Amino acid sequence: MPRRVAVLVRHGVMPMELGLVHQLFRRACSPAGKPLYEVVTCTLVPGEVRTDADFPIHVTHGPEALAEADTVIVPASHECDETETAGRLGDALADAFARIPPGARVASICTGAFVLAAAGLLDGRRATTHWNSCDQFRRLYPSVQLDPDVLYTDDGDVLTSAGEASGIDLCLHMIRCDHGAAVANEVARLTVVPPHRDGGQAQFVRRPIPEPQSSSTAQARAWALENLNRPLTLRELAARESMSVRTFTRRFRDETGISPVQWLTQQRIERARQLLEETDLPVDRIAADAGFGTAASLRQHLQVALGVSPSAYRGTFRGSEAAVAN
Repeated sequence: MPRRVAVLVRHGVMPMELGLVHQLFRRACSPAGKPLYEVVTCTLVPGEVRTDADFPIHVTHGPEALAEADTVIVPASHECDETETAGRLGDALADAFARIPPGARVASICTGAFVLAAAGLLDGRRATTHWNSCDQFRRLYPSVQLDPDVLYTDDGDVLTSAGEASGIDLCLHMIRCDHGAAVANEVARLTVVPPHRDGGQAQFVRRPIPEPQSSSTAQARAWALENLNRPLTLRELAARESMSVRTFTRRFRDETGISPVQWLTQQRIERARQLLEETDLPVDRIAADAGFGTAASLRQHLQVALGVSPSAYRGTFRGSEAAVAN
């Protein structure tokens, strides 16, 4: 049966945030072409819901739709301050959230995180929201471990994303977790978006002092992706852009939000995940192809990043027989 995704909208919802959930999840299909998700839109009181555009939407499902959901997603409301919205609708939201079945995951897009926090779902958890609302979020919810630099967070059954476009990153991440990289990559390909974006939202924050015009490090990143299977040094990467190591490192962080070493590790982990999911190559060969050198190094990095071993990860997406065979 397709997994059921319920999108809980409120007055002031952004059509883009609502649409991207439907677009991405509904494009996820099995190899046989069967839909892997069913997406429904619901609201606290069925009927006309105002958007922040010049048109409303008509929602027929009420909060009872949450009771059958495997995933509940709360987009932002731009009609008024999220703190006022959460407080004014506190009782109704609490009743709606009480309908969510045990084991279902709950996610937010942009300042929808305020709603999750108001419901107590983020207490003691790592979360994010739009960078422009982080100071206000910290004041209201000091018990939440707010990370303002990332595009999204995954704390198991509760997930949050930063701005509206990072909702795309979050939805692709959930699809990837449910059905593997191949399905998520195909959804990204059909939607013409990258399956995984580098860095965090720190790269989009307005800086008080404008940066001077500078060359991009994109050529070095593209070259690195073609050569992940061998050791790569900062000096080699900097030489691709005719920069000193110091200048290259600074500009790389400005463009991606992370250091070159962190970026390389992320790309190698993604390459290893793809090979574990889509091939029958032995783990030591995958470790070499991804640039980790040894199976032991791959196991260590995968354990830190995902909390699982290569064989366990492969077993999740390719079945226990493939995992045992490798």
